[in-house]
Amino acid sequence: MSVSNSIHKEGLVMKSSCFLRKHAVFTGILLLSIFISFGSAFAAGFALIEQGVSGLGNAYSGGAASAEDATTIFFNPAGMTRLNGQQAIVGAHVIMPSVKFKNSGSTHVLGGALAGGDGGEGGVTKLVPNIYYGMNTGNLAFGLGINAPFGLATKYDKDWVGRYHGIESDMLTLNINPSVAYKMGDLSIGAGVSAQYLKAKLSSGIDFGSAMVISLGAPTATALGLSPQNSDLFVELEGDSWGYGYNFGLLYEISKNIRAGASYRSRVKHTLKGDADYSALPSAVSTHPVVGPSVNPKFQDGTVKADITLPDSASVSLFYQISQQWMIMADYTWTNWSVFKELRVDFDNPNQADSVTTEEWQDNHRYSLGLTFAPDDKLTFRTGVAYDTAAVPSKERRTPRIPDSDRTWVALGMGYKITKALSFDLGYAHLFINEPEMNKTAAGEDALRGGLKGTFDASINIVSAQLNLVF
Repeated sequence: MSVSNSIHKEGLVMKSSCFLRKHAVFTGILLLSIFISFGSAFAAGFALIEQGVSGLGNAYSGGAASAEDATTIFFNPAGMTRLNGQQAIVGAHVIMPSVKFKNSGSTHVLGGALAGGDGGEGGVTKLVPNIYYGMNTGNLAFGLGINAPFGLATKYDKDWVGRYHGIESDMLTLNINPSVAYKMGDLSIGAGVSAQYLKAKLSSGIDFGSAMVISLGAPTATALGLSPQNSDLFVELEGDSWGYGYNFGLLYEISKNIRAGASYRSRVKHTLKGDADYSALPSAVSTHPVVGPSVNPKFQDGTVKADITLPDSASVSLFYQISQQWMIMADYTWTNWSVFKELRVDFDNPNQADSVTTEEWQDNHRYSLGLTFAPDDKLTFRTGVAYDTAAVPSKERRTPRIPDSDRTWVALGMGYKITKALSFDLGYAHLFINEPEMNKTAAGEDALRGGLKGTFDASINIVSAQLNLVF
């Protein structure tokens, strides 16, 4: 589905230093914009909360209230009023999922077992970068965030038992989010707009042999060299889209040490347009004088279209600085995944029916708590836990493309100030995923895909690093 000074007149050395720092920031933004065509493994549904490294160490428990650095542009733009001067951040997350399927009695539309292996390692390691720039002029602040709020990547062996449900799934987003914030006493308000690019690729097998046995009868299909599960075709669908949205937030300083935040990000509607590429039909079928003319038109390369709405979300957070060294934070985030009713691919080929996967997802709820310890003005340690509910409502609606389930986060992180202007953050999180089950039946839209039944052994590791520049 695939993109950043206040110079005092204190002499040539100071001017040169500022120029080099600005040049480095813009160079970093340019490079990451070029390489930002990365998806990710599944999070809640396929949303990505990995939008800043400092927050990862606390399991993003202070998202809308911490306003610790320029990553607040994503979590709550109102927090930009807490920034000192100008700040630029370049961060990256390496997301390493493990997704392994265990078959437990998958059945074929014509009876008997679905053939194939368990698919191997379905998780795909991906890099998710973030870029932020914020400038606080006093009561008014401005910022720009470039990130990837949604992503998906799974890939199974081409001959696995679930190949008719999915082989490769790869989706990426690029979100460009300028924002502004204004401080009125103890209350800050912020808002932004988003231009979002989405690109997606989906591939799967087609049980052409079974389809021909059903439509032509076994004797004719056998004469053409076709048999169930041994005469597969393959299709790859690829498309992209631009969509637009907005976000806003509030940050209220209850006291010097306590603040509360709330934020909202709108849903974004996309219409993906692209191509469908089929593998070649068996020559005995395509050249047959009777069968060929009826089958050939159905499996032609062409263009496709699919509408998808990426969900809106809302967060409320609390931040409490107990002492100069200790801070605690909490967060609740709701994501409106119930907007995802189905995945329907419309083919421009009038002989090819729509491809439909019923989703009927449910809203996601995320609860998190975090703790930060800063022993001095250079070093910071963070930890946090979170519980994330599944967007997929049941084993009947789960697919191998997104084997989503409830998950528990355990996170650690640290930050270090190298100089007054330069610092870095590191973070690590492990996600324990409740064993996702699948129980598809070989009926309706899944008739030729087969009744895929089994469980996934799934977990995720996230390793992140972030460089911060204040000037």
